[in-house]
Amino acid sequence: MAGESDLEKTEDATPRRLEKAREEGQIVRSRELVSFALLSAGFYGVWAMSGSIGDHLGSMLRFGLTFDHASVFETRRMMIGAGAASREGFYALLPILAMTGGAALLSPLALGGWHVSTSSLEPKFSRLDPIAGLGRMFSINGPIQLGMSLAKTLVVGGISGVSIWNRHDEIVALATQPLTVALANAAHLIAVTCGITVAGMFLVAALDVPYQIWSYHKKLRMTKEEVKQEHKESEGDPKMKGRIRAQQRAIARRRMMVNVPTADVVVTNPTHFAVALRYTDGEMRAPKVVAKGVNLVAARIREIAVENNVPLLEAPPLARALYHNVELDREIPGTLYGAVAEVLAWVYQLRRFKTEGGKAPVAPTDFDVPAELDKGAVSDEDASEEAGDVLKNANDDKASGASA
Repeated sequence: MAGESDLEKTEDATPRRLEKAREEGQIVRSRELVSFALLSAGFYGVWAMSGSIGDHLGSMLRFGLTFDHASVFETRRMMIGAGAASREGFYALLPILAMTGGAALLSPLALGGWHVSTSSLEPKFSRLDPIAGLGRMFSINGPIQLGMSLAKTLVVGGISGVSIWNRHDEIVALATQPLTVALANAAHLIAVTCGITVAGMFLVAALDVPYQIWSYHKKLRMTKEEVKQEHKESEGDPKMKGRIRAQQRAIARRRMMVNVPTADVVVTNPTHFAVALRYTDGEMRAPKVVAKGVNLVAARIREIAVENNVPLLEAPPLARALYHNVELDREIPGTLYGAVAEVLAWVYQLRRFKTEGGKAPVAPTDFDVPAELDKGAVSDEDASEEAGDVLKNANDDKASGASA
């Protein structure tokens, strides 16, 4: 079953899956890279600061081996000498400790970066399952890790062994050299051998890092079903999103109906479309669409307009252009300024007629509406949204009547 499950995980981990794994403390790590960084820092630190280290070690030996008759019988003077020798030894090791500590802190930045997670500290009794432990031991990772360990041993040990064997004549010749010369040559041989060993660790780390990256991403692979489920959780169920959009449209239309009594005019098709316009001089740069609708919503807009004495004007091309090209609470485009200006001029004349009397204004009939803005009849999408909202409102009315 585990093998079949692994075979099904063919999809790369999603960003959300990677982030969740990081929160759980699962990040890319290479122990060989850390080992190489520590050895490099220690070796090159000793190499670069050999003069200072030698001075401190010489002082430590001087404090430890220099004494007189009085210091042998006085405990206090012996402790002072031991303290001075320890201090010199600490000064000698402090730069190396600082460099190796810095390497230990900086080396993780090359892969997964620093990460502190408390989830790895939580007790998990599944780790004590002997069957699961045997499964991990005999899984594909076990032989791979064993092979990496053997390869590391062979590479590092082989390089070090070859380096020492090639210099066996120099090593033997140390016995015939004066003490100071022999010590200098021995230090040089040790330094060269250590440097070659560090180079061997670089090869091991160069092999281990790509494998760890590949293994990490392979372990986090997902099945197609998991990807679909995560997409649903992050983006939302399409059916639920459809219901939410329908409710948002219904709420927007109910809010829209409240604005109809404040409109200056309602432009109609006369039956399919209805668009309510409002313009306040000094407050708006251009007239705004405060309500619009098709079919039954358009009929309801006309009813509210009649109840609140808002003028209705039949202008089919203008009504269609306004409905299709202007969103709610948005100003009309510049291409419709001329046509809407004629409508508002008629509205102002109509108001003057109602208050002062005189000759009734003639409603305009010929409007300059660009052909590309007049999209004609009601689209299928508009009709389906209208039908859905009407059905929802009918169900709401039934539910409210039943509860009453």
